[in-house]
Parts: sequence; C-alpha cells; structure tokens
Amino acid sequence: MELLKIIFAILLPPLGVFFQVGIGMHFWLNIVLTILGYIPGIVHAVWVIAKHK
Repeated sequence: MELLKIIFAILLPPLGVFFQVGIGMHFWLNIVLTILGYIPGIVHAVWVIAKHK
C-alpha cells in the first residue's frame, strides 16, 4: 500500500498526502507547495508518507 501512496505522491502530490494523513495541515501545505512548484509538492508528499508510516 505504501508503494501505491508513493506513486500517487509522484503523479498528484496532494492525493498521496490525503491518503496518508487526510485533510489537515499537511494536505493544505502540500496543495500550496504543488501550486508554487510541482517538485516541492512531490518532495513534501514523499516526506509525509515516509514520516507517517
């Protein structure tokens, strides 16, 4: 299941974060980071998924 979350995090970073932690601070932060730049959104999403195992 973690691999699937990582794939979602690469394709659509907020979706990967949503599946890991739901709607909260990390989700909204990831949306902002993804809007500002796709790569920061991916990095944050992968970090959240790795941190919240």
